[in-house]
Amino acid sequence: MINSIPLLSILALLPLAGSLVLACMRGAAARVTGLGFALATTAAGVFVFVLGRGMPLVEEVPWIRMIGAFYALELEPMSAIMVLLTVILTPLVLIAEWRVGEAEGSRWPTRTFFALALALEGLSLLVFMSSDLLLFYVLFEATLIPMYFMISGFGGPERAAAAVKFLLFSLAGGLVMLVGVAGLYAVSTAAGEPSLLIRDLAALDLGSDLGRWLFAAFFFAFAVKAPMAGLHTWLPDTAEQATSGSSTMLVGILDKIGTFGMIKICLVIFPEASRWATPLILVWAIVSMIYGALMALASPDLLRFVSYTSVSHFGFMVFGIFALTTQSLAGSVFYMLNHGFSTAALFLVVGFLVGRRGTAAIEAYGGVQKTAPVLAGFLLMSGLSALALPGMSSFVSEFLVMAGSWQRYPVHTAVLTIGMVLAASYVLTVYKRTMTGPVRDDVSRHVSSDLSLRERLAVVPLLVLLILFGFFPKPLLQVADEAARNVMQTVGVTDPAPTIQEN
Repeated sequence: MINSIPLLSILALLPLAGSLVLACMRGAAARVTGLGFALATTAAGVFVFVLGRGMPLVEEVPWIRMIGAFYALELEPMSAIMVLLTVILTPLVLIAEWRVGEAEGSRWPTRTFFALALALEGLSLLVFMSSDLLLFYVLFEATLIPMYFMISGFGGPERAAAAVKFLLFSLAGGLVMLVGVAGLYAVSTAAGEPSLLIRDLAALDLGSDLGRWLFAAFFFAFAVKAPMAGLHTWLPDTAEQATSGSSTMLVGILDKIGTFGMIKICLVIFPEASRWATPLILVWAIVSMIYGALMALASPDLLRFVSYTSVSHFGFMVFGIFALTTQSLAGSVFYMLNHGFSTAALFLVVGFLVGRRGTAAIEAYGGVQKTAPVLAGFLLMSGLSALALPGMSSFVSEFLVMAGSWQRYPVHTAVLTIGMVLAASYVLTVYKRTMTGPVRDDVSRHVSSDLSLRERLAVVPLLVLLILFGFFPKPLLQVADEAARNVMQTVGVTDPAPTIQEN
């Protein structure tokens, strides 16, 4: 009976419907309604996640028959983890941004931010569940619309320029991807009946030359989204100008489409090209991790600091993906969830701090732990998660990536540890400069109150989940491991045989 209910469509349409409802409402009731839709989506997402562990959830309806496009959704293991991340982060962002429309310079009321956030949630859920390439591409581009308005409508004085830069970089990646979509359609048509279902495209014989060119088109788009060093410059500017809630949804959810796509599209459809490009991508990922860490260490701005930590972490995730072992791939899938939680906590706490002080300049702080000890404690815990302290779930994912990558690329993995050492340096350095020492006069004036109950409600669930999955990661690791094994089988790569030294 339950198989006949389009649960995946209902899950995605719930926040989209909430967005439309909010467009017709006014006043404080709109905020409560928006949060209600977000919480209902969380409950539905958890239900679908649990249900999907015991039965396949697939929806497939012809969309454009002439080109073999389908409205096709599927909750496979990696999609399930991304769905869980999306439905958990969205209501916490709404709680944190409860009065965002009242900030000086905001173009629109709070209900508009809530409506845009719900629209972004619904579109992101559809992206993560899409199993048709054209549908994936259309939704990939559609997510840019609410994110652009969230950035341009709320935030700092240069937010309009930052929003345009974000849009231009993302559209450039999307246009290159469109070439790849068209190329795959042409190959599919030449092979017989055209189909844009990902499983059908994965069965095509692309040949080495064509397959590598098409792979490059998709990988470029995902590398912009991820973002990797050299294609990342839009992120620090955006994070500096956007609100902390917008940055949380951008880095915590939207940018995960980059690493998600590398696995879902690049590895699955282009296994030969993925193996061919692996040496270059691994070096690029190491450069991204170390470059992001060094820039975070040198950053004079708290918001740019958090964005550069994400550049570093995305490099780590990409390395685990293309190391092509079951452990490293499962670690990267689990890392996508953990990074979403830890970066969300960092952005939100930093946002609360900047909102009180009125500036993100690190030099403007000092001794905050004496005036706002709870805020300082939350910042420290969020930072410790970012540096993968044992006991936090990020440690589990980093360990899996390192252990799995060492089996195949020990030298690369050894170099990668430089980024991990730098992570400890930048987190502790920023905490020391902002939270410890004597209290500055301007800090005591502006940061005179600690986190409110609402602000704590936005951050505490993230920290609880980071600790919970740090000590008890098995339920999610089983899902990540299943996703990794499915991909490894599709790519046609086996784990290196363990070496045993005889005495």
